[in-house]
Amino acid sequence: MASSLHDAPSAAVNGTFAADAKSQVHKKPRLYADPSPPLFTPSDILSEFSHHDPAIARINNGSFGSCPSSVISAQNDFRLQWLRQPDDFYFNQLQPKILQSRTIIKDLINADHVDEVSIVDNATTAAAIVLQQIAWGFAEGKFNHGDAAVMLHYAYGAVKKSVEAYVTRAGGQALQRGKQNGRRVRLAVIDHVTSMPTVVIPVKELVTICREEGVDQVFVDAAHGIGCVDIDMKQIGADFYTSNLHKWYFCPPSVAFLYCKRSVNNSDLHHPVVSHEYGNGLAIESAWIGTRDYSAQLVVPKVLEFINRFEGGINGIKKRNHERVVEMGQMLVEAWGTHLGCPPEMCSSMVMVGLPACLGISSDRDALNLRTCLREKFGVEVPIYYRSPKDGEEGGVTGLGMQSINLLTMHSLVLLFPIHKLK
Repeated sequence: MASSLHDAPSAAVNGTFAADAKSQVHKKPRLYADPSPPLFTPSDILSEFSHHDPAIARINNGSFGSCPSSVISAQNDFRLQWLRQPDDFYFNQLQPKILQSRTIIKDLINADHVDEVSIVDNATTAAAIVLQQIAWGFAEGKFNHGDAAVMLHYAYGAVKKSVEAYVTRAGGQALQRGKQNGRRVRLAVIDHVTSMPTVVIPVKELVTICREEGVDQVFVDAAHGIGCVDIDMKQIGADFYTSNLHKWYFCPPSVAFLYCKRSVNNSDLHHPVVSHEYGNGLAIESAWIGTRDYSAQLVVPKVLEFINRFEGGINGIKKRNHERVVEMGQMLVEAWGTHLGCPPEMCSSMVMVGLPACLGISSDRDALNLRTCLREKFGVEVPIYYRSPKDGEEGGVTGLGMQSINLLTMHSLVLLFPIHKLK
């Protein structure tokens, strides 16, 4: 008699999956392997990233990250295991392996419990989960028409659209200036590292202010967080926190985590893609949203192994990235006679540099044309943005994203020095 895999999740959740999840929580992974693996040599790093286009100087790690060959190989192994015997992989391996990844993330971010950590596609999906809960609050009459969600002026564009799609359509207000007209703030959305301008935001202090001002819940959008800045859920104190792992944590695209503080009413949080796991908790719902490729979520242990082969592990990588990207920015400032976009202490692994006035960047189109020119004529991939200038400023800004694996970046950066001579 034929058996339908599509019908399997309900039985599995009530039996095998749920039991596996509970029985394996105590198996805490080591964040630093013992004995310590050998540190990478320069030739090892070149080998790990030999699949990168050697003709392109990528100074834009913040968009899509850098995944090493060893992790890609592990991901392909998982894909083949699924394709060889999907039923066995689904019933016996998928959930325990996702739980292992969640447990590693839980330790990395200093969360209280693995149940607070869900794995999703990316930070945009995480934002949809949180904002969907707010929308239901309006739809079910828990919130008053006109209550608000607040966010930074420089919130990521996709998150602004999500607030519009979920909160505004449900009867809420999207504000960028805090409380207005006595409206109650149901959610504050705070960036940890803004995209453009790229600045590290003091999230702990802002969360504290939100608590003092009576904000219901605080969501930290840290798309660039893990692997780029320090993350400690106990210190930050937010209700929700999300970060991509494919930007600065060497995972393949796309994978992210969503932290939901246990004191929050998590029963109201659901994945926007509803499948058989609906109602079993967000972490379990997110671990099965139908037949798809889950391999990016399974390689977190392999990524940790890779990271621990760098001196100082992830903390060493963050420190070196920050130091080198500031050095890069200051080199360009001196060559171009411009300025950094923010003080060095507010940079993470990314830095903003003002473009020379002679380039005449006066619109988004100008910025895009310059970026295309650098890619096609000079083999340099770097984000270029236009920002309306204040008094005494020029509008063009370039954003450099530095990852430790790019040994040639400092040398290839020389290609940007004569940018002021472009016609």
